[in-house]
Amino acid sequence: MNSIYTIGERIKELRQGRNLTQLVLSERLGVTKALISAYENQTAYPSFDVLLGLARIFNVTTDYLLGKEKTRTIGTKGLTESQIEMVSALVNEFQKANSIH
Repeated sequence: MNSIYTIGERIKELRQGRNLTQLVLSERLGVTKALISAYENQTAYPSFDVLLGLARIFNVTTDYLLGKEKTRTIGTKGLTESQIEMVSALVNEFQKANSIH
């Protein structure tokens, strides 16, 4: 992800990456669809509560949403050690495939 992304671009990318519509995301956050659009277009900024909700829904940190962190982390809570190893191996394979291009 480009480090110059704005919070609106990050919200939009995360939302689309989860195949969520603005309406579905708005319902999960308890805000209007118009407000999600405003966040993505940077004509409004999320409140603290909404920011925390976005971080929870997308499993990212608030720092990531705000552009303070450049990388995302993957939550492994509830996974077995074997499952964590499988996720790690998959990430490594994606990284190798992307470095070839």
